[in-house]
Amino acid sequence: MARNIVWLAGETSGDFIASLVLPHAAELYPGERMMGIGGDRMIAAGLEPWHHSRELSVRGYVEVLRKLPSLLMLRSEMKKRVKNLHPRAFIGVDAPDFNLAIEEYLRREGIKTIHFVCPSIWAWRPERIHQIKRAVDHMLLIFPFEKKLMDEAGIESTYIGHPLAREIPMHPDKDAAREKLGIDPSGPVFAVLPGSRQAEVAWCGPHFFGACERVLDFDSRSIFLVPAADAAREAQIRTVLAQFPRAQKATRIISADSHTVMQASDAILVASGTATLEAALFKRPMVVGYAMPGFTGILMQKKGIIDFVSLPNILAGERIVPEILQYYCRAETLAFALWHEYGRRNDAKLMDRFASMHESLLRDTPKLAAEAIKQVCG
Repeated sequence: MARNIVWLAGETSGDFIASLVLPHAAELYPGERMMGIGGDRMIAAGLEPWHHSRELSVRGYVEVLRKLPSLLMLRSEMKKRVKNLHPRAFIGVDAPDFNLAIEEYLRREGIKTIHFVCPSIWAWRPERIHQIKRAVDHMLLIFPFEKKLMDEAGIESTYIGHPLAREIPMHPDKDAAREKLGIDPSGPVFAVLPGSRQAEVAWCGPHFFGACERVLDFDSRSIFLVPAADAAREAQIRTVLAQFPRAQKATRIISADSHTVMQASDAILVASGTATLEAALFKRPMVVGYAMPGFTGILMQKKGIIDFVSLPNILAGERIVPEILQYYCRAETLAFALWHEYGRRNDAKLMDRFASMHESLLRDTPKLAAEAIKQVCG
């Protein structure tokens, strides 16, 4: 009797990662069904959907509170449904707040649990390691430094590389990206990424666009490219940008194409998050800026167990890109730092560091993940 595998990815990023692995897992278990919760990519890759992942996708505390009853009902349904099915394994993809509770319950019921993408315990909520140990039979890691953390906690894990390292070329073509965007600049080109969430754009946006105006004082030919994650963020970005008329005239907003924007740039001003890793993989000098409400920022700074917040610095183990955070994240400071980093665009040493980082993350992620799943499931 086929036992099947249940997957649960609650966000777009998880849907992308799981869609790469799911077909390889299906090949290892011919005749068994891959089912659960996923997005369009996973469904196209062969998932039989119980629900679409958009039902889990929320942004911000207000939306979480509004959707909390339906999320709790869905989580309860998943526990019962997976327990009754008793599949070969349950694979939770990212979304730790939702998945870890399900995995902890299922593991007590004798079902193998695999979690794909380790929660960022090195940056936020390190105490979560105790729940991970209770909930997860095997953790699939996308960063090499996470292996030591798992080993020290006694959690079985496999480093499988970061899927973005396979998606982003080792030698990005700046001219091709500019041609795609239809720009032929005579001066510097900066990518500006104030974040993909409403709160990030609200807090970082004014400082970032204020910095753009100051950069225009250094070179009036400067062009700023701003990717917008969706229609809501584009409308918000335009509203914030309107407060900075000089920057507004020099800015192009690009819908949902951050990779081309980064590839077309000379240097990048970016909010802390996964986008900092993408910037490093595109081999672009960057300034990492971040601002949030004061009390929240203090809490997050005290919760971290590492010295850096940006992934390039974390992976390098030292400060190779500037981090300008909280009270220091102001237009003038960001502008001077960005102009300095623009001057490093041909810095061979920095480019070599980014290339080494890229190579350290470059693995056959789908194959390694499928092999680890096979090892756990038998």
